[in-house]
Amino acid sequence: MLYNEKDVLNLIESDEWMIDILRAAKSLNLPDWWICAGFVRTKVWDALHGFKSRTPLPDIDVIYFDNNDISEGKEKYLEKRLLRLYPGAPWSVKNQARMHVINNLPPYANSTEAMSKFTETATAIGVKINQENKLQLAAPCGIQDLLNLKVKPTALFKETIEHVTIYENRIEQKNWQALWPNITILHVEGVSS
Repeated sequence: MLYNEKDVLNLIESDEWMIDILRAAKSLNLPDWWICAGFVRTKVWDALHGFKSRTPLPDIDVIYFDNNDISEGKEKYLEKRLLRLYPGAPWSVKNQARMHVINNLPPYANSTEAMSKFTETATAIGVKINQENKLQLAAPCGIQDLLNLKVKPTALFKETIEHVTIYENRIEQKNWQALWPNITILHVEGVSS
């Protein structure tokens, strides 16, 4: 059973593949970097469901925060570097210093704030190997929803009917309950436009 952040870190630390992926990302020396979203969420949900084999990831979300070069070209260059370091992994690199523009929001202060603007609380989580070579977790929305197998929107995705629609459409499209039947999906009610 997983009860707290230490349990999640121990789970990740015991997974050689995840550590190799984290080491590859760390080797880029990106500012304020994390591997987030499904990379952590899937590992936790697989463990809580007692799965013996890993659920495949559609992508490995590497985020970082660098105001000095917010070009999409830099992200693609970093993806190619990661593919050379760890071929075959579905790398996706995004500079959170530019993502606020795509999401039509005010600028983010850092990667952790950007994570807080992800769609679901259970997805708003990241892990990295820090300067002391220790695993570190970032969970701006906490980890209880993740550990309790609850899918609910972050604060941003409860604000407007447009945000709620994005959340509801994403939940339908992801169809997570087909993979992890014990999760509970929370829907948003009573939002005005």
